[in-house]
Amino acid sequence: MILDGIGDRACRALEGKTPLEAAKTPNLDWFASKGKVDYCYPVREGYVPESDAGVVSLLGYDIGNVYRGSLEALGLGIKLRNGDLAFRCNFATVDGLGKEEGNVLDRRAGRTLTTHEARVLARAINSEVKLPFKFEFYPSVQHRGVLVIRGGFSNNISNVDAKDGKIVFSNALDDEEEGGKLSTELVNNFVRQSYEVLNKHPINLRRARKGLFAANVLLCRGAGNEVPRFKKLKGKWMSSADMPLEIGIARAVGMEIYRSKHPKFRGIDVYANLYAALKKNIKYSVRMLRRYSKKYDYFYVHFKATDLPGHDNKPLDKTRMIEMIDERFFGFLRKFIGERRLVVTGDHSTPCSLKAHSDEPVPVLSFNCANVKAGERRFTEREGLKGRRWVGRKLLEGTLFKK
Repeated sequence: MILDGIGDRACRALEGKTPLEAAKTPNLDWFASKGKVDYCYPVREGYVPESDAGVVSLLGYDIGNVYRGSLEALGLGIKLRNGDLAFRCNFATVDGLGKEEGNVLDRRAGRTLTTHEARVLARAINSEVKLPFKFEFYPSVQHRGVLVIRGGFSNNISNVDAKDGKIVFSNALDDEEEGGKLSTELVNNFVRQSYEVLNKHPINLRRARKGLFAANVLLCRGAGNEVPRFKKLKGKWMSSADMPLEIGIARAVGMEIYRSKHPKFRGIDVYANLYAALKKNIKYSVRMLRRYSKKYDYFYVHFKATDLPGHDNKPLDKTRMIEMIDERFFGFLRKFIGERRLVVTGDHSTPCSLKAHSDEPVPVLSFNCANVKAGERRFTEREGLKGRRWVGRKLLEGTLFKK
């Protein structure tokens, strides 16, 4: 069970507590009091993991060949061949791409891009942008998307991203490698052309009139050029998740996928949509566990929603989401668990005060461990630091798979 970005720091809005400490979690407390609470560096100490590296490492794999773009593409069901260049993308907002411009006003277009708007903009990009190689841009969830350029390309390149509030274009990481230079030329050309299409598009003109951030540029990151493949996990696994990355990872390690579809985003109330998605994901995960409890040996459940308030500095919403998961999911699990084992952790910490991922460890709750005496314990960062230290790749072997 992975609660995305769950780790946090003391928040002034929560009177010096973290969201996990402030949340009322009677069901998680019950599991913690009868299990173990430790702490874990999802990849390694001192490393700030993105979700792809964090999840892959927690499942027991080396992150050396983890390419976010390829995993996101796999999660969307896009067929890749080795050499195809895949990027995970964000619709973002810039004030232009000239010499005096290029200020990134918002990396996620205010999180207010609707499903319909994203699809219309994607059609315009695929129709009007011209590259010397075949490509396709696929919208996924809200401001997210995937770009795939077909051919045989190097992925030894940097991201098109925001740095110090400015847009930074891709560069080859090896100046002597011709393939990297070609890849950077292609992705930078794509970004510049798509900006010209997006910036004048009627959807963005309407958004500007409404006072919303225009979705007028695409940040392209995590270049991958290989079909993701990992050694199959031991046992028979089922995955329940609603986001392309986690679905892609589950598919790459040989799990059977049961996907809760993310609800279409139609209005501008971002958090109303996030809560609706979380409720739907919880309900779907509970139903899948009930239905397939005897068919599979192991279950991987991932809730993305807890990461987003960290990025937005919304500790009250992060607390509320934790309470919702405790009531609706762990309340069910408490009755369902029986002799099964349970491991709960996060793929990384996303402190609200930082509005970004950090290298701080995440708490780990392991239930049904041998010779554990019941006691007053909670699933919190502070409680975890009293326990054993884990590093992601060793976690499942030491908890879930432990005899």
